[in-house]
Formats: sequence, C-alpha cells, structure tokens
Amino acid sequence: MSNKQILLASRPNGWPTEQNFELSETNIPEPGAGQIVVQTSYMSVDPYMRGRMNDAKSYVPPFQIGAPLQGGIVGKVIASNGGPFEEGMYVVGMGNWANYTVTDGAGYTPVDPSLAPLSYYLGVLGMPGMTAYVGLKGVADMKDGENLFVSAASGAVGQVVGQIGKNMGCHVAGSAGSDDKIAYLTDELGFDAAFNYKTDDVYKAVRTTNPNGIDVYFENVGGPVLEAVINNLNFNARIALCGMISMYNATLDDMPPGPRNMAVLVGRSVKMQGFIVSNYPDLCREWVGTGAKWLKEGKLKYRESVAEGIENAPQAFIDMLGGKNFGKQVVKLSDA
Repeated sequence: MSNKQILLASRPNGWPTEQNFELSETNIPEPGAGQIVVQTSYMSVDPYMRGRMNDAKSYVPPFQIGAPLQGGIVGKVIASNGGPFEEGMYVVGMGNWANYTVTDGAGYTPVDPSLAPLSYYLGVLGMPGMTAYVGLKGVADMKDGENLFVSAASGAVGQVVGQIGKNMGCHVAGSAGSDDKIAYLTDELGFDAAFNYKTDDVYKAVRTTNPNGIDVYFENVGGPVLEAVINNLNFNARIALCGMISMYNATLDDMPPGPRNMAVLVGRSVKMQGFIVSNYPDLCREWVGTGAKWLKEGKLKYRESVAEGIENAPQAFIDMLGGKNFGKQVVKLSDA
C-alpha cells in the first residue's frame, strides 16, 4: 500500500485549474516518538483554501509548491508511538491532502462516530458550523426575533446560519445560485424567503425577501449582493464578514468594484466586522454541544456533496469555488 497525496504544482492566476495540482505517491508514514498516524476517512474542501494557494501574507501561511495541500480531516488512528491518542480512536484536525497523515496530535480532537456521520465533524459539527455560530453570536450578537439575511445560504456555512436563525425565532432570508437550492432553503430548512442571485434582480430581491429590513447580515459573497444589502440595513444593523467568494479568483485586472453606498453604514450606525473562527475557542466548543443536541432533536439538517477518492479532490475544489456543490463539499478517502 502507498500514501497518495495532492501537491501544489503551481500557483494559480485567477481560477485554479487541474494543472495547479499534482497527484503523488509515497510510503505510508511511520510515527516518530510522540506521534500518531491517521488514516483519513474524509477530507474537507473549503473556500478559504484558495487564498492559501497564493504567496501572500494572511492569517494562515500559504501552501508551498511541491508540498501537500492541507485542510480539515477526520479519520482513524492506525498507529501510535506514544502519541496523545490510542490506535482505533477517531480524531478530527488539520492534516495533509493525503490518505495518511503523521502528526503529534496538536490541534486534534477525538470524535464519537456513533453520534453523527464522520463527515459531519468537518461540516455541521466542524469548522463551518462553528463559523456560523461564531459569526452570529460572537460577532453580530444576534438576538431572538431579529431579521437575518445570509448569502450563499445553501453552502456549508450558510445553511447552518439560517437554521440557527430559525431556532432563535428570527425572520430568515437567503440567496443561492440555483432553483433547487432555493427550494431546499424554503421547503426543507424553513427559510422564510430566498432568491436565485443568478436569475433574479438582486437589488429588488433583497428588498422583497426582507420586508422588515435587515438587522444581521452574514456575508459570504460580496459584490452586488453586499451593495444591495447595505441599502436595506436597519439602524444599528451588524454585518459579520465571513468571506467574499465572488472575489477569491479575481486578478488585479478584473477585480469587481466595491460597494458604492458605504456611506449608508455611517448614517445607520452599522457595525461591519471580519472574523476568524479560531479566535473564538469558547464559542466553538459551545457550538459542538448545541449543534449535536439540535441534530438529535431534529432542529438541524445538513446537506453534503461527497466526491470519492483523493484523485478527485482538485476537481471537487474547483467545482466548489464555482458553486457546483450542494452544501458542504467533502472528499471520501476510506471507510476506516
């Protein structure tokens, strides 16, 4: 047996292509003193990883050319040399885009596969779910019964944002990129309203789906959606800046213009704040308990797109950036 892994072959200029990735094979790693080897069951594919493909300063270091990409993984400990977890345990943490990862276990957490599908620990009970909770509670300080709007609402984070809002008695509206996704939001997740940003007039749709204005906006997209939202914000509204996927693949030559109506934020006393989920460890831990409870009670649903095999991870990543996934995108590597 060998260890297949995906390396960064080159840095993309604009949209990533298959040529930016390289499939490599090496030996299964052996654990050194105090280390464990994790066989990956599922691997996470997330929008923030696009930024790490650039050689630019950010809150996480860039991927290195010729080295494996990294992301969230969940899997089984198959070997331990005095490491922090015993063989047979399941853990979640940051690992290589590979079938096997050797680590000292720093940042890893044990999980119980009997409580939820393993892939959920990369999604609804992992970073996306934590991001939704942190953005609403820690950044936007959302109150029961407020008016919430979320862009990319059917995505890994957005679908959790909306359901947290509904469980808090809020009016919840969202946008997504297909009619099937809109139906999922309103018919299955209980959103009060939603629209297709690809076919509807964004400025009109934001206004009609938020008849009482917007108290909290959870921002995942940027561009025209952000501009339309600003015009419909209530006094003392809050914007939690999670991401702006519409700009991730833009170059200096085709960078979309920023909102033209930023002055509205001043006159309406609006707070707009970016955040990094790992800066809120207490809320992250709180979410795992809350999210697991809601899953058991049927108050939380979650949808995933699952690609099979590590060789398909690059295309899954590219498709995710283009909005072709439905819900959280993961790659299944093994049944371990």
